[in-house]
Amino acid sequence: MMEVRPGGRRRIDRVLAPDYADGVEQRSLSDVRGLRDEAAQEETDLSYLRRLLHARIDIVRAEQQRRSVGGSDSVMDHLATILSANAVGPATGRGRYQTQEPSRAEAHRRKVEALVSDVDLSDVSALADDELGEALGTFIAEEASVSQRRREVQAVVDRLNSEIASRYQHGSASVDELLAAERGWPTNPNRAAMEAEKNRERPQSI
Repeated sequence: MMEVRPGGRRRIDRVLAPDYADGVEQRSLSDVRGLRDEAAQEETDLSYLRRLLHARIDIVRAEQQRRSVGGSDSVMDHLATILSANAVGPATGRGRYQTQEPSRAEAHRRKVEALVSDVDLSDVSALADDELGEALGTFIAEEASVSQRRREVQAVVDRLNSEIASRYQHGSASVDELLAAERGWPTNPNRAAMEAEKNRERPQSI
């Protein structure tokens, strides 16, 4: 199960700490965006881990289905078809489009592989029925745990996005400031006026 450690140093420990988003109304826009970006990256990683677990669940269930109907084909021969729905199907729950890449992909793969010791899913046909059942139960329980943490992280992201949107809506932040921050420009409320003054001073071309 995916636990959150109070005072822990992992990103998920920070993002799901009770005080992570405390006082965001008084923090600078760049600070709020930094918190939002960190939480959004954790959401991306949890989504990736969840997809890996879904893939293992799909493989085990496909093998169980093959055995129940007496199929002779190997599940691994149809792996691409089995995983296609998981790979390209619509996200469930509060899924959303994400632009980030998972930051710990290899670590997530190792975590999933270590969930069920001595069970090699590269040859599921060689596993006993009880081994398949145990593997499926383990993967489903872990997926439920990861999904719960993902929903909790999404709630943090939504709160921070709401704060950012509120500032733009009420005029306490501007798109110009956002672009300046992204491009590394110094934040200057008089920047637009300065640029306009420069333009007036330039000779007009004929």
